[in-house]
Amino acid sequence: MKVKMTDLPGIGKKISFITGEDSMIVLVVHHTGKREMYFFYDKDNDEADFSIDLTADETRELGAQLLGAVFQPVDSEKMKLLRSQIVTEWIKLEKESPLVNKSIGASEIRKKTGVSVVGIFRSDGVIASPDVDQVLLAGDTLMAIGKQEEISLFEELCAGEAVI
Repeated sequence: MKVKMTDLPGIGKKISFITGEDSMIVLVVHHTGKREMYFFYDKDNDEADFSIDLTADETRELGAQLLGAVFQPVDSEKMKLLRSQIVTEWIKLEKESPLVNKSIGASEIRKKTGVSVVGIFRSDGVIASPDVDQVLLAGDTLMAIGKQEEISLFEELCAGEAVI
């Protein structure tokens, strides 16, 4: 991608981006803070195919999104492999479970099952990324992550059907 910056006397700056497909995006930043963005399907056209006015905040947000501030795409092959190996499940903790009234650490959940508890949903709220000293209560819904066979064992443990 080619980037070219030009002064616009009395107006501000013009920043032109030429894409690999020979399209062009032009951003005009006014001294007043106003921003105008133009898109040219063909970089050699004199008239833009479409344009949009943006505030300074909108421009910063657009830039942050383009940089991947919130979402970073993952290679599809890596994602297929990840999905086949890692499972996230929400599991209710039954009163018969040996985990009830014990902390995550004292229960040695990860050591015994391989599962990590990454969230707890309770009637009075949500505990995200609980500490190892967090005590589990009957009726909690636990957000767990692990391999499928680990999750299955953890489900049995939460139901009171397994003792490890």
